[in-house]
Amino acid sequence: MKKAIKTAVFTLLFLTLSVSTAYLAYLHFFSSDEKGLSGEWTANLDMTEQAAVTALIWLQDIEAVSISPEDMESYMQDLTIQINLTLEQTDHGEGTFHSSVLPENYDSCNQAAYEAFAMAFQDLLAQRLRMAGYTDSTDRETIEALVEETFGMSTVSYLMSCGPELLPPLEDLQIQYDGRGTYEAIDGILTRQFDASWPVATRVERYIQEDSSLILSEENGSAEPGLFLDYYPMLYTLKQPSNQ
Repeated sequence: MKKAIKTAVFTLLFLTLSVSTAYLAYLHFFSSDEKGLSGEWTANLDMTEQAAVTALIWLQDIEAVSISPEDMESYMQDLTIQINLTLEQTDHGEGTFHSSVLPENYDSCNQAAYEAFAMAFQDLLAQRLRMAGYTDSTDRETIEALVEETFGMSTVSYLMSCGPELLPPLEDLQIQYDGRGTYEAIDGILTRQFDASWPVATRVERYIQEDSSLILSEENGSAEPGLFLDYYPMLYTLKQPSNQ
């Protein structure tokens, strides 16, 4: 009797251990990768340095006044363009994707860049007027009124019309980042096959996924001719669903 009980207990423990081991193996190999890269991811392209350098070069041509890179950076801050990347897994390590640059987000960043540019321009213009012996007020409101009287438009509009392009054209960014198609994720390599063959048919990137972060970097030798904008590595953050 005792032997039978021991045998039953041993068998029960063995079955429990086997089920637990199988369940843990499932969690490790399948459950943890159930969704793979699926989700809505967003990345922010930092345009601050490019906008600041471009504005600085243009402003340095104003006669008899100077501005340092540090001064320019104090005007241009947190200029980013959002890139959206949606990945939907359809099979283990495979799925579909859709990526895009939102025009309204680009317009917002561009407007912020030129508003910062206008502030720097107004401050340098005020300095130049004081150096020339101008004795009236040189606050921003007065300088803005002088610009409108001289050029028939606001400082921001004048700089947008006659100044340099602070950001890459939206069309160039769309060529770089817009597209849809299928993907394959194997051994840390993300291969995206675009539906349209222009300007790129396939893009190969290394990826690292850590919780709600996804880092994409260019795979060696995968750069396509004509894609001159290179902002790798790209840090994407998983968009968390809003609480209902």
